[in-house]
Amino acid sequence: MSDFDLVVIGGGVNGAGIARDAAGRGLKVMLCEKDDLAQHTSSSSSKLIHGGLRYLEHYDFALVRHALGEREVLLKAAPHIIWPLRFILPHHKALRPRWLIRLGLFLYDNLGGRKLLPRSNSVDLKTHVAGRALKPEFTSGFEYSDCWVQDARLVTLNAMDAAERGCEVRVRTECTDIIQGKGEWIVNLQNHLSGEADSVTARAIVNASGPWVEKTLDLDEEHDSRMGVRLVKGSHVVVPKVFDHPYTYIFQNADNRIMFAIPYENDFTLLGTTDVEIQAEPGTEQIEQSEIDYICSNASEYFNTPISPDQVVWTYTGVRPLYDDASDNASKVTRDYKLDLDMRAGVPILSVYGGKITTYRKLAEQAMDMLEEPLGIKSGAWTAPASLPGGDIPDADYDGFLSRCQSRYPWLDEVLLKDYTRNYGTRISALLGQASDMKQLGHHFGGPLYQVEVDYLIANEWARSAADILWRRSKKGLHTPQGTEEVLQQWIETHYDFATSARPRQAVS
Repeated sequence: MSDFDLVVIGGGVNGAGIARDAAGRGLKVMLCEKDDLAQHTSSSSSKLIHGGLRYLEHYDFALVRHALGEREVLLKAAPHIIWPLRFILPHHKALRPRWLIRLGLFLYDNLGGRKLLPRSNSVDLKTHVAGRALKPEFTSGFEYSDCWVQDARLVTLNAMDAAERGCEVRVRTECTDIIQGKGEWIVNLQNHLSGEADSVTARAIVNASGPWVEKTLDLDEEHDSRMGVRLVKGSHVVVPKVFDHPYTYIFQNADNRIMFAIPYENDFTLLGTTDVEIQAEPGTEQIEQSEIDYICSNASEYFNTPISPDQVVWTYTGVRPLYDDASDNASKVTRDYKLDLDMRAGVPILSVYGGKITTYRKLAEQAMDMLEEPLGIKSGAWTAPASLPGGDIPDADYDGFLSRCQSRYPWLDEVLLKDYTRNYGTRISALLGQASDMKQLGHHFGGPLYQVEVDYLIANEWARSAADILWRRSKKGLHTPQGTEEVLQQWIETHYDFATSARPRQAVS
């Protein structure tokens, strides 16, 4: 008998989503990730759950419809890390005509079965609060709805839910080989924390390794990739707050691309993104000065106050592994996904090409439906109405939940309370435990980071380094003093030992 029914390779949003769906259908599942959960593509997005308004211009109606339908499913599943945004699209008279934008927004309102989010409308930017930050020539525009998401936390919550349903999650564990056995796969693994190597067997493999999808297939000499990916780098910059209101801007660029300007982490504005096709090994990508200049220049076309590269306080960049549809332009490559189920060896291996955060749950559901017959799965789709960890907030009413937490934890700093409720939802009780005053939160690393959160993330969310905590499980790296990452890393190495286990451990005494 095989060790597992299914081994999922890749701890991004697609891999974690598939592992969750599979575990919930009763399969014995293992998820392995060579680095940290969401360390690559899935933490480098624009942080949006959106239909993709611009995809309508490429006639990608099916993708837009599926993505629009998923917005409200995900909003109900995780109202602590996903919440509605209202977007302002200033009308640029030299670019797309008004009638075309109106048509696009009409389709956007009606394609996806919208129920919770308000419809689009025209706005007078001479009187609307969002007009104050813009140059005076932008006098009118449009307003519509999409959603925000804490992208890396979305991945972690899917992995947590998978683990709570029986999935074995191994981080810092690389798949080094896949070998066809008799009616099963042999999967060789290398633990980068302990240095130990081991092997497991599985009735099926899901290859959700994103930019490395073809490299993973190449591990098995009997297989070859029947599809391909194009690696397109997307970069973002973070600058001090440019405007002081809750609206997000979507700007049209002269090169037919679009740009977002998003309220970020209370004190900042997030600007992006770029589309740069690359040939280099994924994981080595860095933002180029030309990308920073491009983002700042295009944002400055709209804002009253120019944005210069020297204002940038943080940048991030990632590689989108887009399904290769032979488009001649990286910006026009489809953001939809393709699933390839290969049964040529008599044992299934399903590879994921492309995809976007908004459609990850649907992708996972479809992947498991495709494996239903080969694995003899009897239970069907279940994730649509299910909450993610911390998302079981009555009626998905975050404001009501926050109010109850303010009454329950009157001693907790107000900024910290909002941070905890937004990141952990109903799991705030597990995070705080028996703490009844600020002193009981443990060592204070500076800013909003306390030991109680560090311990929780290590014990429950597979955090293994300071970077995991400061830049993926949270964005507290933006709010803590310079040097905090080094201090935190030293503290973790002093108090924890991960070398002998791939699972969370208690602090070393």
